[in-house]
Amino acid sequence: MDFLMSGLAACGACVFTNPLEVVKTRMQLQGELQAPGTYQRHYRNVFHAFFTIGKVDGLAALQKGLAPALLYQFLMNGIRLGTYGLAEAKGYLHTADGNLSPVHSAAAGALAGIMGAYLGSPIYMVKTHLQAQAASEIAVGHQYKHQGMFQALTDIGQKHGLMGLWRGALGGLPRVVVGSSTQLCTFSSTKDLLSQWEIFPPQSWKVALAAAMVSGIAVVMAMTPFDVASTRLYNQPTDTHGKGLMYRGILDALLQTARTEGIWGMYKGIGASYFRLGPHTILSLFFWDQLRFLYHTYTK
Repeated sequence: MDFLMSGLAACGACVFTNPLEVVKTRMQLQGELQAPGTYQRHYRNVFHAFFTIGKVDGLAALQKGLAPALLYQFLMNGIRLGTYGLAEAKGYLHTADGNLSPVHSAAAGALAGIMGAYLGSPIYMVKTHLQAQAASEIAVGHQYKHQGMFQALTDIGQKHGLMGLWRGALGGLPRVVVGSSTQLCTFSSTKDLLSQWEIFPPQSWKVALAAAMVSGIAVVMAMTPFDVASTRLYNQPTDTHGKGLMYRGILDALLQTARTEGIWGMYKGIGASYFRLGPHTILSLFFWDQLRFLYHTYTK
């Protein structure tokens, strides 16, 4: 049941934050491996990107990739939050004296994130392809021209085999390890501290909300460079064997980006990432915490 509640909580958050994911993806691909000032900036900031996409591609384009995004969130976060929730319920995150262990919490969050992200990697890749697709006048990055999620998965599988569906999966794992461990560790630690300090009434929904807000800020700062590299790894063009033509892996993507675009290039789209990851983290963790509380309260 923890897995189902975790997946539903993440999907609920995804519906509201997917437009920001579209904006984030395009801003991360804009000016890929080009020195600053040498390319046309179709998207100057988050708000300009929203306006431009809505004007040129249509308002519906702001929800591009919603189907794979929902499926990915259900799979990835159902496994990730569900596994973490089980570890917490079994007491694996606490020391012998009953205190929350940040090390155990971070390790459990990272391991749970790896499991969910690897299994959901093909869906995430297709989501990235679909969200990057745009009219030629505002297109950035490689354009795959998929017609939908199932067509994309079938086409990639037929051309490059089963392994082609998991292209970029290993490169995407550092993003999830950093993001998941940071998110769940800071969420649990902050929630534990707030409860100890008795800032809010016991079992108040405000405790989970405040902890999720702190977690959202930490995740964006820690994960953005890996998120930029992961987006580019998934979206890069491939040869006939399904091998990427631009990057050899996550380290190569990070080094090339830093070398050609500067350190700030590794933080492209951080505004969209914050507006997206912040609310998504807050909503998903808040929904997850409240669903678990209600379930365990009424099934005692």
